[in-house]
Amino acid sequence: MFGRLTAISGNQITVQLDNELNHYKLAKWANGRRPVVEIKVEDGRLVSPDQRKKIFAMLRDMAIFTGYDVRDMEQWMKYYYYAQTGSEAFSMADCSTDTANKFLTFILDFCFANDIPFKTKTWDQIPTDYHLAVQCLRYRKCVICGQPHSDIDHFTPVGRRNRALVDHRKLYFECLCRKHHTERHQLGAKSFIEKYHIKPVRLSEDDLIALHIMTRKRMDEIDEGMI
Repeated sequence: MFGRLTAISGNQITVQLDNELNHYKLAKWANGRRPVVEIKVEDGRLVSPDQRKKIFAMLRDMAIFTGYDVRDMEQWMKYYYYAQTGSEAFSMADCSTDTANKFLTFILDFCFANDIPFKTKTWDQIPTDYHLAVQCLRYRKCVICGQPHSDIDHFTPVGRRNRALVDHRKLYFECLCRKHHTERHQLGAKSFIEKYHIKPVRLSEDDLIALHIMTRKRMDEIDEGMI
């Protein structure tokens, strides 16, 4: 469980939980004893409560999708992470901020590659950074809501130009579902990205080719000044 400290009075504190308390689970974990809780305050060096919250939210969605217990899901993903990256074993209780970020990104990439869906609430917690924006374009998922089979949208206007003749390496893109794509045109590009705090990105040449936006031949023609 995660929350924010809202008040301190002597040796008593008040915590506002991020989610509604599940009394059944609490009683099960306590096993008839008086529940004991641990308070950890973010110090900027170790994994933050916000990072743990995001990671465990993603692991819960993965567990629901696969049928695993969330704790088994955590251990399975850690072992897979160790094998793939050569990382040393770590604990989500006291690992570094950098390790937590790398593990979160690893989980995110795994879910994209295996088409594991996130609940809307979980998706809203994932940082909308460059890596997420690129993965959404690669896997055609809306960067705002995670909806699959979404549109690759030119943030940089192409206008009436023949798209086959445009050098897309210089343009910025975002992946949007039909609903958000329509809203983007209604609000205008600037107001839209300010509302959702997203950052359109440039795509690598390999991504442009894989997404059938450009061909290597067209890139070579542009570079050689043939068009």
